[in-house]
Amino acid sequence: MKCYYIIFFILFSVQNVLSQENEELKVTTEEVAVKKKKREKKIPPYEPLAPARAAFYSAVLPGLGQAYQKKYWKVPIVYAALGTGVYFYIQNNDNYNRVRDIFKRRLAGFTDDEFPNITNDQLISLQERYRRDQELSLLVTVGIYLLNIVDANVTAHLQQYNVTEDLSFKPKVNFNEFDAGLNYGVSLNYSF
Repeated sequence: MKCYYIIFFILFSVQNVLSQENEELKVTTEEVAVKKKKREKKIPPYEPLAPARAAFYSAVLPGLGQAYQKKYWKVPIVYAALGTGVYFYIQNNDNYNRVRDIFKRRLAGFTDDEFPNITNDQLISLQERYRRDQELSLLVTVGIYLLNIVDANVTAHLQQYNVTEDLSFKPKVNFNEFDAGLNYGVSLNYSF
């Protein structure tokens, strides 16, 4: 008789355990379905031409690619950077032309310039410096223009990157009970 009780008890407990697993499985599948619906609402559809379009817009008119991506705060930065480069180019160009004209007048025999104490060799050195600064300003301005295009392209690529809480990367600090020190670590979690 004891054997029947033991077998009945084992079968009853196994049935309870299996039914709990099925209930948990139902709950988790329902939770997964809800999470998928939420995730689908948040993620905009993938648009493969968006990065190329943003780069093209920025190439045509600087800042337009950033505006296309609704990053309006970047547009003043682009124009301030380009305007600074153009300002220094124009200033160095004016200084170069002014020093070159003074040097040409000295060679023609006039002595009524604004730099009477500067020699001809110093004027040549100033011309070379302003020319170098002018070329450097032009190079920096072109670099900023290209950086504007690259920024529009990269930002458009990153906006389409799927960032969800299913994939997380978190630093962790744990207290070690044995030596009263801190343990540093990293946790990488991926949920399906």
